[in-house]
Amino acid sequence: MEVKQEKSYSLESASQSVNASHSKKAYSWFIIPSLIGILLFLVPVPFNGKMTIGVGILAESIQIKLAPILPGFMTAILILSAIIPIVIKAFEPKPIMLRPFLKQLFYVNWFWIGTRLVGALFAVMTLFKFGPEFIISDVSGGTMLYSLVPVLAAWFLFAGLLMPLLLEFGLMDFFGTALRHVMRPLFKLPGRSSIDALASWMGAGTVGVLITTKQYEEGYYTKREAAVIATNFSINSIAFSLVVISFIGLEDMFIPFYFTVVVAGLVAAFVCPRIPPLSRKADTYYEGTGKQISEDVPEGVSSFKWGMQKALEKASEVKGVKYIAGQGVNTVLDIYFALIPLVMALGTIALIIAEFTPFFTYLSMPIVPVLELMQIPEATAAAPAMLVGFADMFLPAVIGTGIESELTRFVIAAVSLTQLIYMSEIGILLVKSKIPISVLELAIIFLQRTVITLPIIVVMAHFFL
Repeated sequence: MEVKQEKSYSLESASQSVNASHSKKAYSWFIIPSLIGILLFLVPVPFNGKMTIGVGILAESIQIKLAPILPGFMTAILILSAIIPIVIKAFEPKPIMLRPFLKQLFYVNWFWIGTRLVGALFAVMTLFKFGPEFIISDVSGGTMLYSLVPVLAAWFLFAGLLMPLLLEFGLMDFFGTALRHVMRPLFKLPGRSSIDALASWMGAGTVGVLITTKQYEEGYYTKREAAVIATNFSINSIAFSLVVISFIGLEDMFIPFYFTVVVAGLVAAFVCPRIPPLSRKADTYYEGTGKQISEDVPEGVSSFKWGMQKALEKASEVKGVKYIAGQGVNTVLDIYFALIPLVMALGTIALIIAEFTPFFTYLSMPIVPVLELMQIPEATAAAPAMLVGFADMFLPAVIGTGIESELTRFVIAAVSLTQLIYMSEIGILLVKSKIPISVLELAIIFLQRTVITLPIIVVMAHFFL
């Protein structure tokens, strides 16, 4: 594989180039697309009685309009995602083999073909209502095909197409330089990681993971940085937080509830990067690209001015609208044909384990005395909710609705939002990505975040309730 040559920067010569004039085109390429990207991804706006972002409005609008056909359409995509690789394995057609992106998308090994087949089979069985109830039930295959997959399809359609507005025109370079003095000492991360967190916070955690993955592959994050950002900054959005707190019957407590989530989440984001397994990740860049980032500021130059310089340099390198649009289309195709089949397969299996087996009940038994020590009412009923979120982010709230104690429901909802890693969506995104992180490591980080955030949330819950 050809490796891009690492960019090298001489701060002395760079400081002299700060005053170099840039063309009006460079300013336009930076300001206009970046401003549109900020408006679409980072600015909260009211929509249908809740706060979301511009991309969310586009996604929800198309999801509502296409609701009757989306499950069937995505089932067809899942079937094609499995059939095309089998045909390619058999015949190796030249048009596919000569196009690197199509080869990467469809010329995959038998393990991934098998996973796509399982996802397609689950989707077909659920759509046409045949097969075992534990697969096609509303709480397993039905949840995936009718609730999660359409949301992912709509969100990733627009996020994938429009994400270059954030990444390709200099905005990340500007924020990276301006905020490095905050992100580096606190979280051991580049300043540009603040954009990932904002995109998650205002929109959806999956969008944050998608941005992180792209930045890692393009040489802007090391293996350790990418793993840390994806597992600690893929924050559940304000909109989803409102859904959870309303579902669990405590919507009047939203402000103290979300304040609790933010405080606990920040503490976890501070601690987790400093302990294994994240602290042991290599600070090396993706082998296919090499290092493409420099957030160091020359002496005597302000962070703002140097950030603007880096942004304009990035904007000057834009290869044109056609190239950027092609990158967006490739991202969407990769998600539809490679990621969503995996989500359908592994997500359904995770929900089957959570809903139709006592696995999480038995696993959570040691947690009961801990909750009792923390004076959490109905500890036995609440304990499974502390772990079941690893399968799906909404399951703790489902368990919580059957608990009478407001304090216990508050704790369950807050913990579920600070755990961040759930295999039906975020976990599978990371396993499928090129970021080097395993399912076992994800499970360990999930438990670490639970252990770190639970005591904080319990103390604050006792204070507010």
